[in-house]
Amino acid sequence: MQEKAKIQHIPIKMYRTPDRLMVAAPMPGLQPEDITAVVSENQRLVIQGDLRGLLKDIKELLVDEWSVGGYYREIELPSPVDGVNANVSYGNGVLVLAFPLSAQTQPATLKLQKTGTDRGEHVGTAGHPSH
Repeated sequence: MQEKAKIQHIPIKMYRTPDRLMVAAPMPGLQPEDITAVVSENQRLVIQGDLRGLLKDIKELLVDEWSVGGYYREIELPSPVDGVNANVSYGNGVLVLAFPLSAQTQPATLKLQKTGTDRGEHVGTAGHPSH
């Protein structure tokens, strides 16, 4: 009987430009629909990647040093952001969130829409004017 996978801590890179806050997080092996990012009104960001299904019918697992999914990270954002107009993309196993800076945090739940094999995006304005 296989044991339940543990929730994995996600390392991040966070940086700011004059008009945006960017967060990048490696989350390998997921499909875009497995990923959720939530910006709360109290200026917190929760990134979550659901477990894709454990390996089935393995007779003999010889080395098991990482698993796909069960990712979770909650962080306080250093600036108020507009979650509604955020851009979110997922490709090559990396989630990238781009939030427009705002006078007050605008909460949002961000889900990705699949755009190709293992790629997804959620399009907002990320601080840039709409065309």
